[in-house]
Amino acid sequence: MKYGILGDIHGNLTALEATVGLLRDQGTDTFISMGDVVGYGAAPSECIAYLKDIEAIVVKGNHDAAAAREIDLVYFNQFAREAIRWTQAVLNEEEIQWLADLPYLVDLEDCSAAHGTYERPELFGYIQTTSEADPSLDIMCRPVCFVGHTHIPVSLLRMKDDPHRTAYTTEDFVDLADIQKALINVGSVGQPRDDDPRAACAIYDSTADTMTIRRIEYDIDCEAARIRAAGLPAVLAERLYLGV
Repeated sequence: MKYGILGDIHGNLTALEATVGLLRDQGTDTFISMGDVVGYGAAPSECIAYLKDIEAIVVKGNHDAAAAREIDLVYFNQFAREAIRWTQAVLNEEEIQWLADLPYLVDLEDCSAAHGTYERPELFGYIQTTSEADPSLDIMCRPVCFVGHTHIPVSLLRMKDDPHRTAYTTEDFVDLADIQKALINVGSVGQPRDDDPRAACAIYDSTADTMTIRRIEYDIDCEAARIRAAGLPAVLAERLYLGV
């Protein structure tokens, strides 16, 4: 089966549409979203509706939880707080409830998904080093788990011939045949932060046992204009051009 893996979307509808189009062209069967469907961007309702339409499997991100009033905004920076308050004001009750009902973690037949970590996903911890990946790798019940949250693509790996050492790679293609466990961050659809403004996603082929990160250009001008028209902080539009 081919899974289309969607990193943080953050209310960026144009990037989401472009990414899903790319994944469909590659024969994707099932879409999985790493959460943070909302926040920062100015099309939260449209992104929720789009994910429903493609019947995506979605886990809860910290911005989703904040928009659903489940976590305190004190944990967010100034611009994120402004965006979350705006998002809360424009979403209807059904959309807020949809965000609240999202699971923190899913275990599918071939892989798992969580927003930040597999271990204690409700805490929305960041995985940026091999040592931060180890608690999740230790308890994963599937060979592969996808995460988001950092917006930076990286694969943290334990090989079958050396299962006690955690390695990492930033390569776009990973052959999983000789890997015992893999914790993979696919980057961000709607707000990349690796100095590449193109939308990021991944194709996980469970039959071929491979993972490939893909990038696609989208109409940044459209989303930047949408952010400005909504009255959101201008920096949220400007950073899209830089991939930061």
